[in-house]
Amino acid sequence: MRLPIEPRHVAPRLALGAFILNSGLSKRGADEETAAQLHGMAKNTYPFLEKVRPAAFVRLLSAGEIALGTALLLPVVPTLVGGAGLAAFSSGLLGLYLRTPGMREEGSLRPTQQGTVLAKDVWMLGVGIGFVVDELTRDSR
Repeated sequence: MRLPIEPRHVAPRLALGAFILNSGLSKRGADEETAAQLHGMAKNTYPFLEKVRPAAFVRLLSAGEIALGTALLLPVVPTLVGGAGLAAFSSGLLGLYLRTPGMREEGSLRPTQQGTVLAKDVWMLGVGIGFVVDELTRDSR
């Protein structure tokens, strides 16, 4: 009988799920200044977000993080689904890192002091891709 999730996926799913869920919960009810800062950084990297009001953006970001964090924590959600969501979410964060001036040292991928906050999210992309690859190759082992 196939388990809903592999035992080796439990620890990273719990750690990532709790981390992302907490991030989403902390953004609920963000004040106007926080919403403007988060929205400002995001719209500079992703211009289509210019049309979204800062408060609405933060509500959507919060809801997305809460949904992703919860999905990773719930064992009924397949790891393939959670991993795909994690890879997509972390790709967006890394896009901020790569496209925002001052986040990287000149001509390098190495983060500046400011960029470390976003550069560290590369581990989430690695775990997300690892989950997806592991699940897609699971039956061939």
